[in-house]
Amino acid sequence: MSDIEREVHAVAARAKDAAADLAPLSRAVKDAALLAVADNLVKRADEITAANAEDVERARAEGTTPAMIDRLTLTPQRVEAIADAVREIVELPDPVGESVRGGVLPNGLDLRQIRVPLGVIGIIYEGRPNVTVDAAALCLKSGNAVLLRGSSSAYASNSAIVAVLREALEGTGVPVDAVQLVPGRARESATALMRARGLVDVLIPRGGKTLIQSVVRDSTVPVIETGEGLCHVYVDADADLDKAVAIATNSKAQRCSVCNSAETLLVHADVAEAFLPRVLASLAEAGVTVHGDDRVRSVAAVHGSPATVVEATEEDWATEYLSMDLAVRVVPTIDDALAHIRRYSTQHTEAIVTDSLRESRYFVSRVDSAAVMVNASTRFTDGGEFGFGAEIGISTQKLHARGPMGLIEMTSTKYVVTGDGHLK
Repeated sequence: MSDIEREVHAVAARAKDAAADLAPLSRAVKDAALLAVADNLVKRADEITAANAEDVERARAEGTTPAMIDRLTLTPQRVEAIADAVREIVELPDPVGESVRGGVLPNGLDLRQIRVPLGVIGIIYEGRPNVTVDAAALCLKSGNAVLLRGSSSAYASNSAIVAVLREALEGTGVPVDAVQLVPGRARESATALMRARGLVDVLIPRGGKTLIQSVVRDSTVPVIETGEGLCHVYVDADADLDKAVAIATNSKAQRCSVCNSAETLLVHADVAEAFLPRVLASLAEAGVTVHGDDRVRSVAAVHGSPATVVEATEEDWATEYLSMDLAVRVVPTIDDALAHIRRYSTQHTEAIVTDSLRESRYFVSRVDSAAVMVNASTRFTDGGEFGFGAEIGISTQKLHARGPMGLIEMTSTKYVVTGDGHLK
């Protein structure tokens, strides 16, 4: 075993001990600790943003894209918003101990299935230091210890944040080792975390396709896949075009660097001539570059669209841009839209804009994604928007959780059977 493996396993062992002490704590103790965390984040905001500035400066020097720099950047306002998200988690019900089902069996045994923490959760994520706090807060509230392994691009930020979190936990009754940063910046430390089966109960990767598939492929610890979002908006023949323009633009441009932003717009051929000039103008105003098929480029040329429209390639339909780029295709029917989505979707979020109840039901019943929006922006697929508080990620798989992963998704269950000297 290498030195870094020993270090990572030692951290995981401490987390396992902390998880055992954390699991039985009351909601009052956990909530008080989270309030202390929120207050300390605001108190230490200058230290956090100073460390973050080092990461941002390094990222710019390395030619990191503007979208990735936006994800990396922390401002005093963003730190305050992160602290507010922690306070929102405090207000949420504690799922631990909740009875899922049960009753008295015919033989008199009392059977209860109750929610319990997962145990030790490892989070492997890219350059988004807000995830450090979101993950820690959700894990603590749900009684789990957390091992945080962010990218090397945010190492200074994450180190400062974890120090602030651990300082806040001192004297609260919550074990300080319930929140730890995985040592090391090199890939070897992430690999060691992936191989810590028996010490780590589950891994959750948050980031792009390459990161997620790497963790799924290399981990011996069970993995919940999250994050990759190649989301579609389909504008139906029966759409209200005013709504369609607003929804398509918001889904793409409200914040383009997140996994629930739209990457492809599909337009029914019957409304293409009326809709495309309007949506292209709206997208142009928002600063979006359109990657269009032949029909889209033809309409743009005929109407003298102000939009920047380039030729779409096969690669565009499979690209999660995370930037101000949008692939746009005209489809003959709703079935063609569904076929396109089945081929290219990452099963995150798809949206339909239509005034037809029949078409909306048809679309919803045939789209196999974690979230389906009807006449609403894809940007609503979010734990906060769903009322779950901060999310640990959006699961795009079907086991053990799907969609935004809030507190309930951070738990498993166990059966408690109470008898009175019962023998079989």
